[in-house]
Amino acid sequence: MKIRNMLLMWLKAQQSHSSIQATVDLVKKIFTWILLDKKRWYSICHSYKIAWPIVWWCYIIFAIFASFLYYSHLDNENKDRRREALISMCEQRARMLQDQFIVSVNHIHALAILVSTFHFNTNPSAIYQRTFAEYTANTAFERPLVGGVAYAQRVASAERDSFEKEHGWTIKTMERVPSPARDEYSPVIFYQETVSYLESLDMMSGEEDEENILRARATGKAVLTRPFRLLGSHHLGVVMTIPVYKTKLPDSPTVEQRVQATAGYLGGAFDVESLVEKLLGQLAGRQEIVVNVYDITNSSDPLVMYQSQYQDGDMTFVHICDLGFGDPFRKHQIMCRYLQKAPTSNSAVGNPIMGLVIAILFGYIIYNGVMGIANVMDDLDEMQRLKVQAEAADVAKSQFLATVSHEIRTPMNGILGMLSLLQDTELSSTQQNYTQTAQVCGKALIALINQVLDRAKIEGGKLELEVVAFSVRSIVDDVISLFSEKSRSRGLELAVFVSDTIPEILLGDPGRFRQIITNLVGNSVKFTKRGHIFVKVHLADDSKVELDAKTKTMTNGKHNEGVVRIRSHEFNTLSGCETADEQSGRDVFQGLRVAERLQSDTLTDDFGLEGMLGNVTLMVSVEDTGIGIPLHAQERVFMPFMQADSSTSRRFGGTGIGLSISKCLVQLMGGQIGFISRPQVGSTFTFTAVFGRFDEVRCGDLMKNIQDDSANSFKGIKATVLDHRPVRAAVTKYHLKRLGIEVEVTNSVKFVAGLLGKDGCINPGFKCQPDIIFVEKDLWLYSEADFNSWLHEWKHNGCICKLPKLILLATNVSSEELVETKASGFADTVVMKPLRASLVAGCLHQVLGSARKVQCAIDTNGSVGKKVLFGKKILVVDDNKVNRIVAAGALKKLGAEVECADSGKAALAMLKPPHHYDACFMDIQMPEMDGFEVTRRIRLMESSTYYNDGPAASGVGSSPMSKSHMPILAMTADVIHATYDECLKCGMDGYVSKPLVEENLFQAISKIFKQNHNSDS
Repeated sequence: MKIRNMLLMWLKAQQSHSSIQATVDLVKKIFTWILLDKKRWYSICHSYKIAWPIVWWCYIIFAIFASFLYYSHLDNENKDRRREALISMCEQRARMLQDQFIVSVNHIHALAILVSTFHFNTNPSAIYQRTFAEYTANTAFERPLVGGVAYAQRVASAERDSFEKEHGWTIKTMERVPSPARDEYSPVIFYQETVSYLESLDMMSGEEDEENILRARATGKAVLTRPFRLLGSHHLGVVMTIPVYKTKLPDSPTVEQRVQATAGYLGGAFDVESLVEKLLGQLAGRQEIVVNVYDITNSSDPLVMYQSQYQDGDMTFVHICDLGFGDPFRKHQIMCRYLQKAPTSNSAVGNPIMGLVIAILFGYIIYNGVMGIANVMDDLDEMQRLKVQAEAADVAKSQFLATVSHEIRTPMNGILGMLSLLQDTELSSTQQNYTQTAQVCGKALIALINQVLDRAKIEGGKLELEVVAFSVRSIVDDVISLFSEKSRSRGLELAVFVSDTIPEILLGDPGRFRQIITNLVGNSVKFTKRGHIFVKVHLADDSKVELDAKTKTMTNGKHNEGVVRIRSHEFNTLSGCETADEQSGRDVFQGLRVAERLQSDTLTDDFGLEGMLGNVTLMVSVEDTGIGIPLHAQERVFMPFMQADSSTSRRFGGTGIGLSISKCLVQLMGGQIGFISRPQVGSTFTFTAVFGRFDEVRCGDLMKNIQDDSANSFKGIKATVLDHRPVRAAVTKYHLKRLGIEVEVTNSVKFVAGLLGKDGCINPGFKCQPDIIFVEKDLWLYSEADFNSWLHEWKHNGCICKLPKLILLATNVSSEELVETKASGFADTVVMKPLRASLVAGCLHQVLGSARKVQCAIDTNGSVGKKVLFGKKILVVDDNKVNRIVAAGALKKLGAEVECADSGKAALAMLKPPHHYDACFMDIQMPEMDGFEVTRRIRLMESSTYYNDGPAASGVGSSPMSKSHMPILAMTADVIHATYDECLKCGMDGYVSKPLVEENLFQAISKIFKQNHNSDS
């Protein structure tokens, strides 16, 4: 009944719509009706179960037959197109060849008239061999198919002797022997230079030529010979002959009249083989078809005039065109065929096969659905069961990783938090340095934990990079601080140099960037026992800076008089030791200094403030003077779990996976990594990475957070660096310039002594007195006597100017050396390397006094945070006592009033409306009741209070973050993305990861309160 109704509707639709659209609608309705009613579908499948195989095979046979008919149709169409293309190309070539031939014939006719006019009708003759040769050579372009022309004069037997005496040569046959006696001769007297070999040859001596000459003077028209091998070129060609008359003929001359008036014969040699090949070469598609030209005057024995070098070809299609070369006696044809057989058309084969495949697949889908519907349902049930198991296993794995991460991060949160609180107390510079190093180590351990959690992503190719703002200089300083103690214990020079051309703020993944540098510096420290480790960071373009002068042993224009030579032979490197790539390292370093000097003259700020968008390509090199890499092991350096030899892991430790991970990270950052290593000399690893650049408007506030105010606090201070190694002195200058100090570098001890004048004032040769003098330890050890005498003279000579502060720069200092330094006048402080901006700033604070002390970046944040959090009451909920202390201390530093709860139930009791808290930090993993459940109940209480008592009772105003919705921030050690999603689902407003970092904590809480403040206003 339903099908009948559908058919009636279809007939009505055909009256108002197109039949195709009506048929499509009918098919849709029938399929929808059958598929939606499962019982009817099952009944149809069961009723016709026996007939379905027969229908299936009949359907396949029909599909094959239809595909074959479709293939035949497409193939015939392709053949017709191929035949039409061949006809078109063949007729085009025949037309061009015939037209060119006729043009050449007409020009030879004109030349014959020229000879008749100026040779026979002019006395004396105006044409000589030289004139004829020059004229024919200059007009050769008008006869592109003619290889050369010549004129043969008709000479009777009685005139032979006088003719030979006149021309000075004997008439010869084609074999170049004197011609025997005969009734008539036709020797060549005028010729083009290309056929000069025809001179004095009798054209009547050749059988073919004689026949041609006789026929030409009898008919008075141009005649052609049959094809033959031409003299000289030995190519197939023909000779065209035109009679030249010495008198004017009547309108209808007889044969006798033409013979009597004939004075000679003008012939042209057509090198058909070369000329046709040249003509065809000018046409497109010449390689597609084979062209042959035949003389078919004798149809039973056609003569080849031009034959293609390709004898084999496709004989399926052959097209023949007639050629008319102006000689009615001779008949010519051009035959064309394809060079290769036609490839099978992709459409002719592919379309039928595709249609057949689609038809068979469609039928098979229906047939298989009908015959195996029950099995499909069983498989579906099995897949559902396996899916549930897989999801459960994935959840278990995620929970395991989250639990392990939480258990490790929880104590690390206490360690880093306590270190952060310890840094806010009164510490000496050394203690502050130790505390900072410990904190950096803890952060590195957290990064290692993150690597373990990301391992699954790396194996699955799903590792993604962060895109956040960061400071390259801060990251490099942090990495250097990690290895400061180990480098000091070994007496290694560990230094970093970041080019001023690098923007202060970049956009990328700072954690992965730090991981790469940490791996490279860690390897260098591990395998280096003496010398130095030098980290250089610059823009990739800076490596192309050309130097105008060689590296010199003086700096800032100061003469090298009084330079202390500590070693007999030193290399111009950080420590004076030889490096694996010394020349490249020196050129790059000197190029950086040139670029920085140019930049300081033209720019007033870093490139990061230029307001330019785009990418920045950094080039980072880590240079060391370690044991190097053996040559046989250099090829597998970046292979995972591979080391130089089996003893490497036992002697130096490590798994050999760091460099392989670094290479993957570098590639993700759009860069490359490589190295140069020399055994027992050292290694230099270099990599590039692409980061984003911020403009001034977007990164203005961020610059204030990242940059510290140390540079402003030390402005106006002048310092002198005394160091005999230019590279090391430039590194020291780099760190001092970061603090805003005016630096002057010298390598001479006498320069410092020359500061003191005779009257106790500054020497007139010096513009100003330095406030601080930084002296390298090794230079001081070898010039201790000079220093002592200078200090004694300064102190006891009644100097008007105060004594500059003396600061010793040392990699390591023993207790005995420390006593000596104090005795020598270095009582102010000793700065231990490696140098970092924060370390140098702390030492200078102690040396110069607290008047110049400034707040660093976190203090600036703190002042802003206190303005935001002042008077705010915050509840911290965590079952771990250490975590509560850390969180409370961090929030109190930001100006908040903090209370703590040790469980979820206690938090519910304290947050029961009405309450006085402005925000809550909620730990997720707590016993009895986790943070998710606590948050849900808090939101439920807020909702019920709001709807029962109304906005007035609950204190709800216009703000979305009012008392009816207290901000709740998750505080957990989990870093799984699913945890963050769950936090948002249960009603939390943000997420703070442990270990708690004051900067991240400040950004999260200030964002909420600033939003609340803006909405209230």
